[in-house]
Amino acid sequence: MHLGLAPGADEPGEAQASGDMTTEAFGLRLSRTLRLPDRREPLVAAVAEWVGIGIIEGRLVPGEVLSSVELARRFNSSRTPVREALMLLEQEGLVEIRARRRPRVAQPSLEDVQDIYTVRQNLLALGARLVVQRAADDDIEEVGRRVREMRRMADAGEVDAYFWAHVDLQEFLMQVAGNSVLKQILDSLALRTLVLRHRSLAQPGRLRESVEDQERLYRAYVDRDADLAAALMAGATLSARRAIERSHLEPRTDI
Repeated sequence: MHLGLAPGADEPGEAQASGDMTTEAFGLRLSRTLRLPDRREPLVAAVAEWVGIGIIEGRLVPGEVLSSVELARRFNSSRTPVREALMLLEQEGLVEIRARRRPRVAQPSLEDVQDIYTVRQNLLALGARLVVQRAADDDIEEVGRRVREMRRMADAGEVDAYFWAHVDLQEFLMQVAGNSVLKQILDSLALRTLVLRHRSLAQPGRLRESVEDQERLYRAYVDRDADLAAALMAGATLSARRAIERSHLEPRTDI
């Protein structure tokens, strides 16, 4: 299968802006999570970043074959850095590599999604509790500014912009929470779930539900109510999981 490309992103390294957080900025996060700056071979980092973002943004769809020959041609390289890059992405659950079969974009089962979100729900609830305990007043004001902008995006039906703004908000909140181990675990889980989260937000009514969850959370932060913030975050994560389950069970119309 041909490696898909989104309009306007025809070559490796080109990025498209989506709300407050650009594809380029997300590439930096992906690079950090995979420890790509530590690698001696820059081509490994370039291939891993391009394929990883392609999977998350939906240019490379679940089950799609990842041809090492085509990738090597695209990056003007040998197949060795391509194979190493795909192995890195396999460790993060984005790529499947099986014996005597070509690598493919990972296609998580419904059970995998449920297991990941059970862990994610509890971790995010802990993060919300830490935000209440550790946030400065300026931090909470910044959350309010971001949520108001997300409301504008949701009302305008801007799915992509809202999605990246939500990703960016969670990144900010985990920085405020101030627990590096919690943030590292959530970053790793995020790579496995971003493509599913994006698809779920496109469902009718999900933008409205999501932004209302964020507004309720913001009010809990303002009130410095840690128990309420944790409960609301857990509930919002459960709602997201159920939307992902619905989209996972819907028949595909593009195959």
